[in-house]
Amino acid sequence: MVKTNCSDLEIDLNDLLMLFNNASDVNVEHIERQEQNKITNDFKVIYNGQEQSYSYFYTYEEHISPLHKKSLRKRMVKNQLYSILSKLLNQTLPWGSLTGIRPTKLARDLIDYGEMKDYLVAEILEREYFVSSKKAELVASIMRNQKCIIRNDNLIDLYINIPICPTRCIYCSFISSEIDRVKDKVESYIDAVIKEINAVKDIINKKAYVVRSIYIGGGTPSVLSASQLDRLLNEINFLASEFTVECGRADTITDEKLDILKNHGVTRISINPQTFCEATLKRIGRKQKNKEILSAYQKALVRDFVVNMDFIAGLPGEKLGIFKRTINTAIELYPNNITVHTLSLKKGSSLFEKKDLLDERDIEKMIDYAQETLSNNGYKPYYMYRQKRQLGGLENVGYFRDGDVCIFNIDSMEEINTIIGIGANAISKRVYNIEHHIDRLPNAKFIEDYIARIDEIIERKKEFFK
Repeated sequence: MVKTNCSDLEIDLNDLLMLFNNASDVNVEHIERQEQNKITNDFKVIYNGQEQSYSYFYTYEEHISPLHKKSLRKRMVKNQLYSILSKLLNQTLPWGSLTGIRPTKLARDLIDYGEMKDYLVAEILEREYFVSSKKAELVASIMRNQKCIIRNDNLIDLYINIPICPTRCIYCSFISSEIDRVKDKVESYIDAVIKEINAVKDIINKKAYVVRSIYIGGGTPSVLSASQLDRLLNEINFLASEFTVECGRADTITDEKLDILKNHGVTRISINPQTFCEATLKRIGRKQKNKEILSAYQKALVRDFVVNMDFIAGLPGEKLGIFKRTINTAIELYPNNITVHTLSLKKGSSLFEKKDLLDERDIEKMIDYAQETLSNNGYKPYYMYRQKRQLGGLENVGYFRDGDVCIFNIDSMEEINTIIGIGANAISKRVYNIEHHIDRLPNAKFIEDYIARIDEIIERKKEFFK
């Protein structure tokens, strides 16, 4: 455990410590001292009954912004703690001292701050942040492939949340309800979402925003009936260049629903097998069969949708061989996008209480196999993010072929453009590119609260986007 006199550093330092083996045996006390433009970090580390003290200092230019200074403080103290723990525990981490969700955004910020050139991304991450050469090059490669980035405070993305699923997967901690438990609330929820959409239309018109992409996620939006989907989509009439709907569970996809999506201008869908091992699907709480996945995919191809498929490395009971077969099958199907996730052991998931089901010995080999095999078959990485408690401290990576990147995924992960979030547990982010600043506004988390408070939510949103 890390104790520090700086509350804004406590989470980051403890997150870093917990990535190491034997972290529970280590206690750290940290004190930050500031004097003019000099910052000193003192550490006292206790491990195996031995106490050791360390002290580091650095200086910064006095003219830097408060946001830049905050970022610098976090980066420097994590680098210093990583150096101590890596030597003490004789262990290196694939992502070095980085603990945040968005390594690519960190690299982009460093370029914006003038701390490095874009052609030095991999070198700087490896040398100054202790990132492995493989991961550093992954970041550099993703940034090269993000050619669609446009910084413009008038460009926005819309996210609409449908936090409802057919069943709950064992690894899931999202605030999402099983359809059988909320059937009597679905129509009221759609009414509230439509009401918020219409309020957002007024905001967009008044601010002269341009909608770049639309993303309906969840949950599993395709769990809605065909008539419910039609009613919802009928209210969404923005001329966006990309329109995605998650249809993650193949057992919720029908010809009628796909026709409705197509008729309303949806361009991209997700069909998420997670694995092609049916024993694993049953184990994790997904009732779909491989034949349903293949049937749904064929229906999507006939209608000319851009298709993403999600897969998870490290699922309970899966060894390297099973994962390899899943990736090989995915390549045979050849969807436009493939996203490879590393299993995250999330608090709130039923899997969190069943850690004995997990075996992470092959997790790095799984991720390496996916990256190498996808690269050899024409796929390139275009966005990534990390989560807490991911097996092996690894990452999630989205791959594309033939130019079919998902604009929304890049915009949201890189926090380039404003996102207006609609629905329960949706978060709006207002991005100020010139000021290098982001404000956030969350909606009510739960369906019942969202329905009851919809008028209040709309008024707060209007005030937020004044």
